[in-house]
This record gives sequence, structure tokens and C-alpha cells, in this order.
Amino acid sequence: MNDRQRAGLLLLWLISPLGHAASQDMNVARQASAPTLHSGYERSVLLSQQQTDLTLADAVYLGLRNNRGIRSAYLQRVAQKFDLRVSEDAFNPKLLLSGTYQANKGSNDGVRNAMLTPSSSLLGEYGTRLNMAWRQELSNANRAGYYRRDGLDLAIIQPLLKGAGWDVTTAPLRLARINEQAYRLNLKANVAQTISDIIGAYRELLRAQQQLAIVEDALKRANALLQVNKALIAAGRMAEFEIVQTEADIASQELGVEEARNQVDINRLSLLRLLALDLSTRIRASDALEAARISIDQQDALRLAQLQQPSYLATLLGSQQADLNLVIAKDQGRWDVSLVAGANQVRNRYDNDGGNGAGRTWDSYAGVQVQIPIGDLSTRQAEVHARVDVENQALVLADARQALERGVNDVVRDLGTRWRQYEIAQRAVELSKRKLEIEREKLSAGRSSNFQVLSYESDLRTSENARLNALIAYLNAQTQLDLTLGTTLETWDIALNDY
Repeated sequence: MNDRQRAGLLLLWLISPLGHAASQDMNVARQASAPTLHSGYERSVLLSQQQTDLTLADAVYLGLRNNRGIRSAYLQRVAQKFDLRVSEDAFNPKLLLSGTYQANKGSNDGVRNAMLTPSSSLLGEYGTRLNMAWRQELSNANRAGYYRRDGLDLAIIQPLLKGAGWDVTTAPLRLARINEQAYRLNLKANVAQTISDIIGAYRELLRAQQQLAIVEDALKRANALLQVNKALIAAGRMAEFEIVQTEADIASQELGVEEARNQVDINRLSLLRLLALDLSTRIRASDALEAARISIDQQDALRLAQLQQPSYLATLLGSQQADLNLVIAKDQGRWDVSLVAGANQVRNRYDNDGGNGAGRTWDSYAGVQVQIPIGDLSTRQAEVHARVDVENQALVLADARQALERGVNDVVRDLGTRWRQYEIAQRAVELSKRKLEIEREKLSAGRSSNFQVLSYESDLRTSENARLNALIAYLNAQTQLDLTLGTTLETWDIALNDY
């Protein structure tokens, strides 16, 4: 094959439906390869710096761009979209080109035979099938001479039972479209869950950083208390052995600092893995930990979840899929009874030792073809399974509705509970600080003991950690609320780009 022939075949492939489809699919794969923030958030994150301050918005942006789970989901969508195109192509004309060339050499003669048979078929939405074929044969023998035959065949088949009707014929296409909706919901759920995981990992890093700050502040206060103890001992207002309590507390705080630093590294690596970044990258969560109260009506939340929650909507689609599968299964168990009609025309040409000539013949036909399976239980097997699946889907749907209602109730109640806990924890911190200040003043005046001050220091650390945990829990409850209602992408203004 020369270069001109190769170029011609390439041009034919590109202008053909198959070539156009392949090119279009590659364009889709390039364009819809990742979700984006719809608001146009394009802040660049300089990870080459010695240490990078990372906001929560930065983390979400990097997750949308780099997370391997999201990228894998978009790769799967390329194949899923092509499956839908194949189903939609069922009612378009199909063309098949076939041909042979054969050279035979025998003791009496040498013959060269060539045959070309293009054929096409078209399926209608009511089961009607139209077949058309053209056949050309060429034979050239050294002694027998030249022979040529070509003809056109037309056939129409109309099913009367199996495969008949719009409901049955279009059921695979409608099933494919429902599957496509389910795939999109699965993609939305996948992206939302990944974003929620990234948000959770980011807040865990924030928690670890804040816990490190708490123990470092406690260590500073313990060192300050040590200086006060030394001054009181020098003034003869404290027994020298009492300083051991403060020194033991300092050692305990130093141990806590080391553990907190280790926890920061653990959470940093966890976040970097979700963002698919180099694990040696030094990042610091820079968002301020703050929260505002959110109030939502339970019934409004349930109605919103019924319209947005991907898992629940996929369950609704599952019922439709089961109904269509039952339609297809029932059709497979029917008798195959079809009306058939057709016509063909044949032309012959020859040139040999006996002379030369040409001829033309044609004929037509019409009738009924019947195929009746007898004693074959497998024809009803698919229908039995499909009926069971329809009834089972009704149970699954009822359970999904109840589970959704319970999930919404739980997350709305948890949101209110977490806020009240946060308010209580804030008051506890303020009171613990005031209590410690008073006790330190009393110690300076000789009216309190070192043990009492250290005890109140421990109470302050406990209350500060409780407030931090309550705040993180409340923020996570907000994230879980979005996930349960199916509004994570809307909250973050994320476009899936799933064209």
C-alpha cells in the first residue's frame, strides 16, 4: 500500500461516522476531564516554597484537579458515554462491506474469482427491519472465459410477537439513557464524597495544629510558673520540694508537644495523599477556625434531599431499570412470529468459447416465519428473575426512603446539638481562664498552693481541647449536612463538566 492509498484510507476513516465518533470522544475526554469551581477560582498555590499556607479553598481546588479517585471516575465516564452512543445508534443505518479475491490453479484451468458484497440494514422503532444487499461476482478463467454476476436483494421483516412494538424495541435505548443518568449521579456522589473527605482531612490538620498551639502555650505558662516558684523559694515563701511538681508538669507538656507535632505530620501526609501531591511538600492549614450558627427546618431539608441526594435518586432510577428489564425479559419468552417480504434481481454476463451474452432475472416473495420453543424453561428464566427484581426494588425503594428520612433527621439534630456543645465549651474556656488567673494571683500572695495552680492549668488545657473538638465537630456536621442533602457541589459552586 503506497502513501497515497494510506492517505485516502485515513481521510475515509475521518469522514466516516466511526472516525467522527472516535474524534469526538477524544475531544470529550480532553474537555470533560475534571470538575471545576464554577465561580472561576483559579488561585495558584506555590508548593515550591519552603512552607505553603493552604486555605480550605486551595485544598478543594487542588483536590478537584489532582485527586486520583476523581480522575479515575472521569476516565470511566468516557467509556460510559460511548455505551450510550452505541445504544442511540441502534436505529441508524448499518453498513457492512465484505469481499474476497481468490486465485485457483488446477490441472485443467486457472481461475481468478473476486466478490464484493456491501449490505445495509435499518431497524425501526416498532421492530421493523429493512435489509438491502448488493452482490457482485467476477470470474476470469484461462479456458472457461469471463463470467460476471451482480444483483440486488431487498427484504422487510415485521415481527408480530417477539420484538414487536415501540415499548419492546426502544426498551434497550431507554434503559441505556437511565443508566447514563445513574452514572452521572454516581459521578456527583463520588466527587461530593471526595470533596468531603478533603475537607475533613484539612480540618484534622487544623485540629492538630491548634492542639500543638495549646500544648505550646501550656508549656510557656508552665515555664513562667517555674520562674514564679523559684522566686517564691528564694523569698522563703515556698518549700523547695514543691518545685518538683512544676518541673514534672513541664516534662509532661514537653511530651505533649512532641506528640502534637507527630500528629500534625500524620494529618499533613493524609491531606497530601488526598490531594495527590508530593508527600514531602510542607503545607500549613491557614484558615481561621470560626463558625456561625445555621438553622434549617427538618421538613425542608427532607424535601431538598429527595430532590438532590444522588444515592436516593439512583435508587429511584433502579426501579425504572427493573421495569424495563422486565419488559425485555417478557419479550424474550414470546414466540418469534414475523411477516417477511422481499425481492431480488440478478444480471449475468459471460464470454467464453461457446459465445457471449447477458441475462436478467428477478423474483419476489412474501410469507410468515415462525419459531416456537417447546419445553425450554430457560426462555422464562430471565422473566422470573426480572419479576423478582421488580418486587425487590420496591422494598429497596421503601428502605431508601426511610433511610433518607432518618439520615436527614440525624444530621439536622446533630447540627443543633454540636452548636450547643460549642457554646458550652466556649463558656467553659472563659471560666477556666478566669479561674486560673485568680489562682495564680492567690499563689503570688501566698494564699494558694502550687498543686492547685497546676490542677487549674490542666483544667484549662482540657477545656481548650474540648472547645476545639466541639468547633471541629460542628463544622464537620455542616459538611455532613451538605453530603446528606446532596448539596455539596452547590455549596462549593462546583461544575462537574460532564457534557
